[in-house]
Amino acid sequence: MAPVHSTSEPAVPVICGPTASGKSALAMRLADEAPVTIISADSRQLYQGFDIGTAKPTPQEQARVPHVGIDVAAPTERWSAWRWAVMARSAIREARAAGRVPVVVGGTGFYIRALVAPLASVPTLDAPRQAALSTWLDTLPHEELRRWCTVLDPERAARGPVQWRRAIEVALLTGTPLSTWHRRDAGDTAPLAVHYLVVDPGPSLAHRIEARVHAMLDAGWVLEVANLLARIPPTAPAWQSTGYDAVRAHVEGHVSLADATSRVIVDTRQYAKRQRTWFRHQLQEGAVTRLSPIDPDAIERVLAWWRAASGDLV
Repeated sequence: MAPVHSTSEPAVPVICGPTASGKSALAMRLADEAPVTIISADSRQLYQGFDIGTAKPTPQEQARVPHVGIDVAAPTERWSAWRWAVMARSAIREARAAGRVPVVVGGTGFYIRALVAPLASVPTLDAPRQAALSTWLDTLPHEELRRWCTVLDPERAARGPVQWRRAIEVALLTGTPLSTWHRRDAGDTAPLAVHYLVVDPGPSLAHRIEARVHAMLDAGWVLEVANLLARIPPTAPAWQSTGYDAVRAHVEGHVSLADATSRVIVDTRQYAKRQRTWFRHQLQEGAVTRLSPIDPDAIERVLAWWRAASGDLV
């Protein structure tokens, strides 16, 4: 179980896998073994107020174990993987300085990749200006997009329409071509050594997802969405969290609760399928331990992984 990269820093334990697989419960269990700081690698738990539908750790859990990456963004903010990775690296350093073991926990694969193999730093773009520019770009044919890209960032002109749009947005809104941003040293960009624990209960995941959706609804998810609708604009990025659109459609009177529930379950299962594919193909196998949390020896295997992953820290 060698770390991904050989560095002078200790390897970072990373618990990842599809939604509803039991990652958070295992991380909390490890807090019984050593003082840990949990760093949430979840692109939706960032958002303030979007609690129930993102399966955010409870206040009691956050009081018991320090968490980073929870409630750090307003619902109207856009967060890039690079921005999250900068925050996570800072949290790793702070945890170690305090004598705690940093543990990355979550299912947003792109965030984890940005942490392990850092992306180039590009500042967060002004959301209103970006939206207005995007509306204008929608009116341009592909040849016109390529022409603009050739003028603003010729190094990106050999790519495709999606990359052209991104290059145009970055160049116009920051004054610096995206190619230049990619060449700049982001500062904290050394690859991290990691030990992955990929948690996946196999076929039972579908039933776990269904049970969790019903538990979320029982916990007041509909009321949460109704309260959010009263103060959060419908275009806010936080609404893109899986399931919130369906519950919002019910609150707005467009679908029944039964139909909304079915849609959330289907959407969540499809999301989990995409996560499984990512974690199956995007991790370096030499650093990966795969585990079903429902196996009889699951806890023993988790503890064995933990000792290997953090033995030099605890």
